[in-house]
Amino acid sequence: MIGYVTLGTNDMARACAFYDALLGELGAKRIMEGERFVAWGTGPQSPSLGVIKPFDGKEACRGNGTMVSLVVKSPAQVDAMHAKALALGGTDEGAPGERFKGFYAGYFRDIDGNKLNFFCMGH
Repeated sequence: MIGYVTLGTNDMARACAFYDALLGELGAKRIMEGERFVAWGTGPQSPSLGVIKPFDGKEACRGNGTMVSLVVKSPAQVDAMHAKALALGGTDEGAPGERFKGFYAGYFRDIDGNKLNFFCMGH
């Protein structure tokens, strides 16, 4: 059901560099670009993730309780992607591990403070 998700940024160049490197690890590439918006995806029919400078011209801020979860194939990939996010300047919000039976996730904040996680199910 989800077509795309956007996260606010106050530094488009820095956010794009972060997500180019991070999402490139999953085979995603830029699929849409404009002056205020860039989106990454694995194909035109797959959900995508974007960064955007807020339309109202105000500072971007993170939402308390808002999180974007990105599915990967295995716990090892969760570990690797979480480590990559931290290496790119993200901050840890919960080390990778099994949260409940069959759900393995690692949580982080991007360089703008937006909360995300990588997760897999059934492993």
